[in-house]
Amino acid sequence: MRNQDQQMQYLLHQVRKNLRKILLIVVLVVVAATSIKTVGPEEEGVVLMVGKYNRTLDPGLNFILPAGIEKMYKIPVQRQLKQEFGFRTVEAGTRTQYTKAGYADESMMLTGDLNIADVEWVIQYRIVNSYNYLFRVRDAEDALHDMSEAAMRKIVGDRTVNEVLTVGRQEVATTVEVLLQRMCDEYENGIRIDQVVLQDVNPPEPVKPSFNAVNEAQQERETLINQAESEYNRVIPRARGEAEETIQRAEAYALNRVNRGTGEADRFISLYEEYIKAPEVTKKRIYLETMERIMQNTGTKIIMDEKGANVLPLLNLQQQQTEQ
Repeated sequence: MRNQDQQMQYLLHQVRKNLRKILLIVVLVVVAATSIKTVGPEEEGVVLMVGKYNRTLDPGLNFILPAGIEKMYKIPVQRQLKQEFGFRTVEAGTRTQYTKAGYADESMMLTGDLNIADVEWVIQYRIVNSYNYLFRVRDAEDALHDMSEAAMRKIVGDRTVNEVLTVGRQEVATTVEVLLQRMCDEYENGIRIDQVVLQDVNPPEPVKPSFNAVNEAQQERETLINQAESEYNRVIPRARGEAEETIQRAEAYALNRVNRGTGEADRFISLYEEYIKAPEVTKKRIYLETMERIMQNTGTKIIMDEKGANVLPLLNLQQQQTEQ
C-alpha cells in the first residue's frame, strides 16, 4: 500500500509538471498569435492601444502588445477599391457575371425633366490616409456609398433623360467624380476618388420598347440629314465652280474683245496719222497691200494692157496645159 501511494504521488507530480509546461506553451502560442502581425505589401497597419490610436506600421513582420492590449487594423492603402451601384459582380473572370436582383432602388432615379432612368455605375477609389479613414468617419465604406448615391442623384436630377442616356453620359460621370471628391475632402474620410464610370444607363423596363422606337426614329432622322448634307456638299460646290468658271471665261472674252478693239483703234489711228503726212504714198501702199492679199487667193492670172485684142487663145492654151 505504501508503494502504491508513492507511485500515485509521483504520477501526480509528473502530471502537475507537464501541465505547467502545457500551460506555458499555450500562453506562448497565444502571445505569439496576438503579438506577431504581418502587414501585406499593399497595406498599412494601424495600431490601437486600449482603443486609442498609437502608431502606423509599414508592410512586413511587426509586433504588437498581446492579449488585446494593442489591436491592429490592416488598411489597403496601395490597392484600388471599387463600389458598384445598381448591380453586383457575382463571379469575376474571363466572363464576368453580374446580378441586378435586389439593387434596383440604387439605380432608379428621377431626371430633370421628370423621367425615370436606370443608372448603373462604378466608383473606383483609394485610401490615402488610413488614420482619417478609421477615425474621422464612422464606417467610411457605408458613408462613401451613401455620398456616391447622393451625388449621382443630384447630377442626374439636373439633366434631361436624353442627356443622361446619350450625349451627356461622360459629362455626368466627370461631374459626379468632382462632386464626390469634394465631399470626401469635406468629410476628411481619407479617400481619393480615381474614377466614376457609368456602367449602363437605360430607361425602365416598362418603357424601354417605346424609348428604343424613339431612338430609332431619331437615328433615321440623323441619317437622312447627313445624306442631305452630303448631297448638298456634292452639288453646291460643283455648281459654284461651274458658275465661277463661266464668269471667268466671260471676263476673259470681254477683256480679249476690249484689247482687240483697242488695238484696232490704235492701228487705225496710226495709219491715219501716216496718211495725213503723205496721202498718196499711203493710198498706194494700202492699194498694193490689198492687191497682194487678193492676188494670193485668185487662181489663173492674165495681165494685159489696153491694146490686148483677144484673150481666148491664151485661156484655151492654159486650159490644155492644165488637162495635160
